[in-house]
Amino acid sequence: MAAKTGVYPVFENKFKIGTSGSASTTEQMATVSNLETFSVSIDGNVEEWKPMEAEGWVRRLKTGSSLKISFSGKRCIGDAGNDYVAGSFINTGVSASTKFEWEFPSGAKLEMPCVMNVTNVGGGDSTNVAALEFEIQSDGKPTFTPAS
Repeated sequence: MAAKTGVYPVFENKFKIGTSGSASTTEQMATVSNLETFSVSIDGNVEEWKPMEAEGWVRRLKTGSSLKISFSGKRCIGDAGNDYVAGSFINTGVSASTKFEWEFPSGAKLEMPCVMNVTNVGGGDSTNVAALEFEIQSDGKPTFTPAS
């Protein structure tokens, strides 16, 4: 399949979460229904130094990276992915770790071990639909597969 080109709507991004933690198999990866928004934050660790031979100019080297994706949507009881995220709100330690997949509209794919931090599990105004908000934070180096 050729890689997709051109502009695209944001809803063409596809996300899956491992519903059995870090040991999740391919069959245990599930979408999280009713997600509305996501935002990506990439943090690069950049060291800098000022060697004499650079005559005052700064040298830099990126020595590390981290990735955080924040999601916001609605709580949907009975959806495997949504239930797993919501049920993880109290987890700490390795029980807060799982697997994550992001399929880009181009056909590229990002897979990574992650820590899940649930930040809202049902809150909102009395007339709102209950919220589900969480962050996925990279835990080690992701695997990126470019579109074919």
